[in-house]
Amino acid sequence: MDGVLGLAMFALVMVLIFTGIPVAYVLGGVTVVAALVGLWLGEFSILFLQALPQRIYGIMQNFTLLAIPFFLFMGLVLERARIAEDLLSTAGLLFGRMRGGIALSVIGIGAILAASTGVIGATVVAMGLISLPVMLRYRNSKSISSGVVVAAGSLGQILPPSIVLIVLGDQLGVSVGDLFVAAIFPGGLLIVSYALFVGVLALVRPQLLPAVPDEELAAYDRRELILRVLKVMIPPVFLIVAVLGSIFVGFATPTEAGAVGAVGALVLSLLNGRFRLGLLRDVLESTARITSMILFILIGATAFALVFRALDGDWLIQDLMSMLPGGVVGFVLFTLLAVFILGFFIDFFEIVFILVPVLLPAALMFEVDLLWYGILLALVVQTSFLTPPFGFALFYLRGVAPSEIRTTDIYKGAVPFIAIQSVVVAAVFFYPEIALWLPSLR
Repeated sequence: MDGVLGLAMFALVMVLIFTGIPVAYVLGGVTVVAALVGLWLGEFSILFLQALPQRIYGIMQNFTLLAIPFFLFMGLVLERARIAEDLLSTAGLLFGRMRGGIALSVIGIGAILAASTGVIGATVVAMGLISLPVMLRYRNSKSISSGVVVAAGSLGQILPPSIVLIVLGDQLGVSVGDLFVAAIFPGGLLIVSYALFVGVLALVRPQLLPAVPDEELAAYDRRELILRVLKVMIPPVFLIVAVLGSIFVGFATPTEAGAVGAVGALVLSLLNGRFRLGLLRDVLESTARITSMILFILIGATAFALVFRALDGDWLIQDLMSMLPGGVVGFVLFTLLAVFILGFFIDFFEIVFILVPVLLPAALMFEVDLLWYGILLALVVQTSFLTPPFGFALFYLRGVAPSEIRTTDIYKGAVPFIAIQSVVVAAVFFYPEIALWLPSLR
């Protein structure tokens, strides 16, 4: 039967990923084995492999993907130069007099850091190290503090200039700029919903989210606080707004804006007196390591997709999807459920590079709006990363949380934010204009 070997190839990749073998090796190894078996059975022509070098060269020439190292570099500089730490402490002074003020500060700064870094692991770890000890020192609830950190840190999945939105746009074949714009309202809806939850909880259960003691805030008079806000908060916020604004209005491409953001982050580290050659070397090494990981997975996925399609696997997947009940709604719900489950076990980049190319022909057949579909995919995986017992964000926080924070505290704290995530996913699913009305204005 046509496509059966391709389907077996896909299933083998899904099984081997869970063994812990690096994904790039899994993709490359399965591709070679499938090609050899296809040659032996007479279902694969070696001529298809002639296109592989050209495809890999096309990846290296992809101008859009060049935005990845730039935005990674910008976010890592803001984190390693402790600019994010300064942002949090200053926001704490601004909102500390309010019950729940520290938690609200964490959500706001988490959104800024997530928007600049774009990688969930880095943001959750940074927020866990910076904000969790502060919240515990002021007697905030352990579970709520943990939930706020993982929820705010996971915003990097959906808030532009998210790295995952860049690779998702590339794989779906849609404009990354349009995908960034489409993510604004759903991302903002999440931030507002998180803040409302914290605000209401602080009113109903004030003992869970107390205010900072007045004696600690008395050390700063109004003039000193204004000067600190102008020095610490305005420059990085202005940098991020300028970078994103230039993309949204069409003044710069994501890659060009990322380059400006990378230089701007270095300038901020210099102005804050935090720039060191050791910091630059550390940031460059981390940027190169993460970028190389993404590109090697992409190269492996490109080879996999080439052989998979040569074996008619894409046609078989398309036929299987067409038999799902519910038509386009059934297809979208089924794939979102599959992505949600896979998000427990594999990283988003692996989902994008392996699953999205397989599902894309079926999505085109059903005439699914790819901008809307991309936002749903990002939101669903973000929800998966928060969901016990396997959510990646929970394990990232567990690795850096103080000893008094139990795993059950982290799980318990994540539950209300998972509920909020689910409501936002449902809203975007039933009302696509939430994601599509801003791109339609461009």
